Amino acid sequence: MTKRVELVFDFVSPNAYLVWWPLRDLVRRTGAEFDVIPVFLGGMHRITGNAPPMIRDAEVKGKNEYAMLEMQRFIARHNLDKYRMNSKFPFNSILLQRMLYAADQDGRGVQFAEAMLPAVWEQDLDVTDAEAVAAAVSAAGFDARDLLERAQTDEVKQGLIENTQKTVERGAFGIPTIFVDGEMFFGKERLDQIEDELGKR
Repeated sequence: MTKRVELVFDFVSPNAYLVWWPLRDLVRRTGAEFDVIPVFLGGMHRITGNAPPMIRDAEVKGKNEYAMLEMQRFIARHNLDKYRMNSKFPFNSILLQRMLYAADQDGRGVQFAEAMLPAVWEQDLDVTDAEAVAAAVSAAGFDARDLLERAQTDEVKQGLIENTQKTVERGAFGIPTIFVDGEMFFGKERLDQIEDELGKR
């Protein structure tokens, strides 16, 4: 039976970008199915009481500095040299997340995320500018007007809220959270464990 990999996803998370490419390679190598779960990370943090590491660990001497060292090691190991911190970070991702949710409802969530990640984390897309977002979405081959219009509907807004709540109920508290046939793994450093899980019969 083909295993299913689900990535809890919000464009605002640098780790969503960093884990994406090696995870996609792993999924392709193992023949697993791959899905994204669009959530709103800010909402997830409110529900769980979590916070971004830079804030949560600000008073712990040396911890954020070490986290940056580990990030640079991960970038080097996986040849992610195109990565650039977005100049608007931390930005409000709600528009992109609603568009992602709408695209996912069309069965194109993975394609939308993969197309837009480079715009956000390599090309410094201003995600707070709706016109810039629309132009990038159109350039990626999607109907930007349709996705923007649907992003303003109650159906999509409520759908993203429910996705976030349901994902927290499954145990998720941050990004990147990855489920392999329902088994939860947290953190981009869990790729070896995920590969082991995918190798099980």
